[in-house]
Amino acid sequence: MSTRHVVRAVSIAAVAAALSQVVGAEQPETVMITLRPKPGAERALAQTIARHYETAQKLNLLREDTPHLTLQASDDQDKTYFVDIFTWRDAAVPDNAPREIQAIWKEMNGLVEMRGGRPGLDIVPVKPVAITSGK
Repeated sequence: MSTRHVVRAVSIAAVAAALSQVVGAEQPETVMITLRPKPGAERALAQTIARHYETAQKLNLLREDTPHLTLQASDDQDKTYFVDIFTWRDAAVPDNAPREIQAIWKEMNGLVEMRGGRPGLDIVPVKPVAITSGK
């Protein structure tokens, strides 16, 4: 094998290695989850949402450098709903969630109801536009 072929092979290997790192790089995903609790399940759902975040954090599934926000509001029928916003460390996390997270999701699904033609648990990927501090 000539020197030229060796240099070419080494160059191709280096480019392939660099591309594999780019392809394998984590792609964070921020999500906004709207949860519509069944009547009487508001407190249990709020506790489950908090436990979900704590568990995901403990399992290193979330970005530590992004905010987490859980909001409570009332819809036009004066029924409570929650909005939870956080960022997965990688967009692939939900598709490969550990059993502990899947168990919490199952519990969440049992605490929510479909409302106004909308699912009890609605997940939407979002992109932060601006994050500011009141300081």
